[in-house]
Amino acid sequence: MTSKLAQVRQSLAKWNVDGLLITSPANRRWLSGFTGSAAMLLITPEQAILSTDSRYWEQAEQEAPDFVVYRAGAKPDDFSKFLAMGNAVRLGFEARHVSVTDYKNYRKLKEYRWKPLNATIEQFRAIKSSEELALIRKAAHITDETVSLFPQMARPGRTEREVAWDLEKMMRELGADRPGFDIIVASGPNSALPHHHPGDRPLESGDMIVVDLGSEVDGYRSDLTRTFYLGNEPDDSFWSIYNTVADAQSAAINGIRAGANGKYIDSLARDLITSAGHGDHFGHGTGHSLGLEIHESPRFSVHSEKDILQIGTVMTVEPGIYLPGFGGVRIEDLVLVTPEGSEVLSNAPKSPVIPV
Repeated sequence: MTSKLAQVRQSLAKWNVDGLLITSPANRRWLSGFTGSAAMLLITPEQAILSTDSRYWEQAEQEAPDFVVYRAGAKPDDFSKFLAMGNAVRLGFEARHVSVTDYKNYRKLKEYRWKPLNATIEQFRAIKSSEELALIRKAAHITDETVSLFPQMARPGRTEREVAWDLEKMMRELGADRPGFDIIVASGPNSALPHHHPGDRPLESGDMIVVDLGSEVDGYRSDLTRTFYLGNEPDDSFWSIYNTVADAQSAAINGIRAGANGKYIDSLARDLITSAGHGDHFGHGTGHSLGLEIHESPRFSVHSEKDILQIGTVMTVEPGIYLPGFGGVRIEDLVLVTPEGSEVLSNAPKSPVIPV
């Protein structure tokens, strides 16, 4: 963790602060190693302090050896005492992760000058270490193996909810700690809903089925989407949409390289879908980074011109077309930015047809 602390300390002057208060769970874990649910960090040029309550005192000392653990209790002046240990006056805080109520409470402490900051630790988390990449690769492999078994699970009459539970059980049996996010199984007209929650609709022959899932391994996540057709012979309307999305994804993946911006990569997929007449049916971004959180920066979207890809960043590439009342197609893979360009980390089959 020492090198991570050095990165933050070197940035304090750039942020024009004497110390940084960290309350985001993902940033807290990345910087300290602490996995508990309640804590905050204070980083100054000389101090690294972790404040937590009695549930986590021993755990914090074990998991965050580079930090002094402040043993917070229920006293109203605990927060003030914790801050005083840093000997800092100008304190930055994570504006995206602090509520208005908390900010008002901060400002009651008149001895400090508070400065809201955006994207502090997140900029360092964008480049994955070899240890982080190993965990993401493992999570991706588990997800690949799980979705490869989906054709055996998807039989007419079984509900979306039943199949989603089968997928979760399989991921856990293969070594995942838990799903990386709520599994999506969207069948028939539900496949036109990008973030559909699995329900009691039974699968039917002729359904388009979008399956979006990921595994979590030691805090790090994967993300994968495949679209299936439950039946013997899809019609031309299915293949037209499916092939357009597949071509759009390939175009975006082929454009990934260090130095490219997120808006450009998004345009590679979006322009192809638009030229096929489906621009209005692709309403989300083309991808995002991930790691300790399922959605991290940088991103691929029409708003991501300032998101610059760097070597070591892992991105999803997931264009889609969604036709209300008919169905939808999304195809998603994980891609690592490398010195040579990119490496696709996902290896799940893309054959969509499930014969019945």
